[in-house]
Amino acid sequence: MSTTGTTGPSMSGATSTGTMHQGRTTSLPGFDPSAPLLEVSDLNVRFPTEDGLVHAVRGVDYSLRSGEVLGIVGESGSGKSVTSLAVMGLLPGSARVTGSIKYRGQELLGQSDRSMSRVRGKGVSMIFQDPMTSLDPVYKVGAQIEETLRIHDKQLSSKAAEARAVELLELVGIPNAVDRVHSYPHEFSGGMRQRVVIAIAMANQPEVIIADEPTTALDVTVQAQILEVLQTALHETGAAMVMITHDLGVVAGIADRVLVMYAGRPVEIGSVEDIYYEPRMPYTLGLLGSLPRLDSATRERLTPIKGAPPSVVNMPPGCPFAPRCPLHIDECDEAEPERFQVGPGHTAACIRTAEVAAAHGHAADIFSESADDRDLGTTPAPAGVALAADDLDGDGPAVPPGDQTAPRAGAEDAGTQSVVSAPPRPTNGDRA
Repeated sequence: MSTTGTTGPSMSGATSTGTMHQGRTTSLPGFDPSAPLLEVSDLNVRFPTEDGLVHAVRGVDYSLRSGEVLGIVGESGSGKSVTSLAVMGLLPGSARVTGSIKYRGQELLGQSDRSMSRVRGKGVSMIFQDPMTSLDPVYKVGAQIEETLRIHDKQLSSKAAEARAVELLELVGIPNAVDRVHSYPHEFSGGMRQRVVIAIAMANQPEVIIADEPTTALDVTVQAQILEVLQTALHETGAAMVMITHDLGVVAGIADRVLVMYAGRPVEIGSVEDIYYEPRMPYTLGLLGSLPRLDSATRERLTPIKGAPPSVVNMPPGCPFAPRCPLHIDECDEAEPERFQVGPGHTAACIRTAEVAAAHGHAADIFSESADDRDLGTTPAPAGVALAADDLDGDGPAVPPGDQTAPRAGAEDAGTQSVVSAPPRPTNGDRA
């Protein structure tokens, strides 16, 4: 969940020298501070290719309130990053972008690059997916942070900009920042480079931070550290955030609302509790069921989604998920379903939401058993493997059931495998 307005997480080496202040005191000149923060309406992005028109983003709608964290999840190629680049105005000139993107009531689509430069970094900033390609290898990291600061504050002296750069590096947990500010990007590890990119994104205390898969290609320990840094960034700047990821485990701990994308289109939008406990779209249910759960009271097999997403070139009529959907019926092939209201602030693009609701978040009730699952029942469990539930009960190692094996709870050698731990279910009607 977003912790904006509360005490930020503590990190070793992350200390503030006092020049940063929490939240913005003024909005960008020329923008209405009382208008909605960010509104995206019917956003469509098309790219002309030799094979036809690639409809990469199809009708994306969302709004962002101050201090809110919106998680956008989906498989690779679902249009998540293209959506964020469209908001920032960073798509190539060949892209055909329609719809509406409003920041503080003003339309951003169609603005010149000079006009967008006023918004980028100060109003809306972005943490790019690959820090090695987003940082210039021939400039020191301090110089790149200072450039970001001085573009939006012409009166800032070189000495003050360097001091601010040092403070930002300390804030994101880089030790010995006074010396490391003079280092080049190749002298940092992947996790440290990602911290530098986060420092650049939060340098001018933007109102919106778009984080495009900031934990991709990082091991699980560094992922946790980066998420703590992001929480610190939200706390220090008072910003709202759009967290783009394919990892539902990341979203569970930081997001307030979740937008699930498939084949360039939002297929389910709801609060984080709605998405994790009561999904209404088979694709969302499949995403949840394909990852291990540490908070599950029962031992359930994983339910991978078979097949691959469809091509977004000349898509056939009907639901794009139909060929992979276990609830597919003939009506699914007639037309692509609209998003139906299935609860307060909860919509899903599926004509069989009632059948999905009956599963109550248990993917194994919808997705059928595969041949691999049946073969697993005759395979002996690896030596020394025990289920988390058995260890927590204090009964020692136990042999897992035939339909599942799982690592010991808290195992440190899980590599980069994602594990979902859903947010606590509210008990009194309030948000957790």
